Amino acid sequence: MNRAATGGAVAPTQTPPAAPSFAEAFFYWLKLGFISFGGPAGHIAIMHQELVEKRRWISERRFLHALNYCMVLPGPEAQQLAIYMGWLLHRTWGGIVAGTLFVLPSLFILAALSYVYMRFGDATVVKGLFNGIKPAVVAIVVFAAWRIGSRALRNGLLWLLAALSFLAIFALHIPFPYIILGAGVLGFVGGRIWPDKFRLGGGHGASSKTYGPALIDDDTPPAAHTRFKPARLALLLACALTLWAVAMLVLGQPVLRDMGGFFSKAALVTFGGAYAVLPYVYQGGVDQYQWLTGPQMLDGLALGETTPGPLIMVVSFVGFVGAWSKQIFGPDALLLAGCAGATVATFFTFLPSFVFILAGAPLVEATHGDLKFTAPLTAITAAVVGVVVNLALFFGWHVIWPQATAAAPFAGGFAWFYALMSLAAFVALWKYKQDILRVIAACAAIGLVHTFLS
Repeated sequence: MNRAATGGAVAPTQTPPAAPSFAEAFFYWLKLGFISFGGPAGHIAIMHQELVEKRRWISERRFLHALNYCMVLPGPEAQQLAIYMGWLLHRTWGGIVAGTLFVLPSLFILAALSYVYMRFGDATVVKGLFNGIKPAVVAIVVFAAWRIGSRALRNGLLWLLAALSFLAIFALHIPFPYIILGAGVLGFVGGRIWPDKFRLGGGHGASSKTYGPALIDDDTPPAAHTRFKPARLALLLACALTLWAVAMLVLGQPVLRDMGGFFSKAALVTFGGAYAVLPYVYQGGVDQYQWLTGPQMLDGLALGETTPGPLIMVVSFVGFVGAWSKQIFGPDALLLAGCAGATVATFFTFLPSFVFILAGAPLVEATHGDLKFTAPLTAITAAVVGVVVNLALFFGWHVIWPQATAAAPFAGGFAWFYALMSLAAFVALWKYKQDILRVIAACAAIGLVHTFLS
C-alpha cells in the first residue's frame, strides 16, 4: 500500500503495525491521563499525534470520523474520544479502561490540591498564588468566548441568538438547561425556515493526510464487536441504569445524594464544553445547594486549568469543597468527606460519557462517513457563546471588585492591578498565542510578589 505521508512518501512495502496488547494500551491510556494538559484541543492533539501519526493504531479519516461524533455529544469530547479509541482496539473493557484512566490521575491530583486549598488557603503564599491566577482565569474564559464565537457566530441571526442567551442568563437568571433547550428548539425551527443560517461549516471534516498504513485503516472491515446489535444495546443501557440506581441508593448521606443527582443532570447539558456548563454548576453549587462560594468556584477553575484532564474535572473540586464545608462525616473527618464528595461528583459527571460512546459507537462505525451537525446543535453552540460571556463577566466582577456583594456590586474599590493583569493575560493568549499554562504560571508569580509587597 503506497501512501504519501507528511514530509515524504511512505515505502510501498510498509505494513500496518501489530495490534497492541491490552497491557500496552493500558499503559498508554495511563500515561495520557498524566500528560493531558491544554484543554480539549491539546488533549485531541496529543491523541492524534500518538494514535494516528506515531503508533498508527487508527487512520486519520477514522480518527476524525469518531471525533465528529464526540463533538455532537454532551460531555468532554476528548475523554469520549479516548473511550471510542479504547473500544475500537479492545472492545467494551478497552473503552472503560481508556475513559477511566483519562480522568483518574486528575481526580487524585485535584483532590490533593483541594485539600491543600482548604487546609492552607489562608496562608500568604497560597493566597498570593491564587491572587495571581484568578486574573489569568478571567482572561482564559474571555479568550474561550472569543474562540468559540469566532467559529460559531457566522451570521447576524446566530449573533442575535448569542445575545439573547446572554440576556437570559445575565438579566433574567434563567437556568442554563432551559437556555440550551430553548436554543435547540429555535434551531430546529430555524433550520427549516432559514437552512443556510443554521448550516454548520468547517469543523472536523475528513482529511486527506495519511501517515502510512494503520491498524484500523480507512478500508479495514469492521470488527465483530463494532457491529450494531439491538440486544447488546439493551443490555448496555440496562447495566448503566442499574449502576446509576445502585450508586444513588448507596449514597445515604443527603449531601452526597444531592451531588449524585445534580451532577447526573449536569452531565447531560454540557454541550459546548466545560466553559458552557460552568454557569450551571455555579448556579447549583453556589446558589442552590451552597456547597461553596463564588470566589471558591473561581479558585476551583484556576486549579482545573493547571492540572491534567478535562476542565470539567472542576466538578471534583466542587464536590470536595462542598462535602468538606458541610462536614458530612463530622468535623474530625474533613479529608474523608472531601474525597467522598470529589469521587461522587466525578463518577456521576462522567458515567453518561461511557454510555454515549459504548451505545452509539456501533451505529457511527456503520456509517463510515462524515457526521452532519444538526441545526439545533448550531443554535446551541451560538447560545453557549452568550453563556460563556456571562461567566467571564461574573469571574471578572469577583476579581476586579473583590469586596463587592450582590447588594453592593461595586463596593470596596476597583482592583486596577488585577484588571491590568487580566488584560495582559488576554493579550498574551489572543495576540501572542501563548500557552495557557505559561500564562497561568507567570500570573501566579506576579500575584505572589504583589501580595508580599502590598
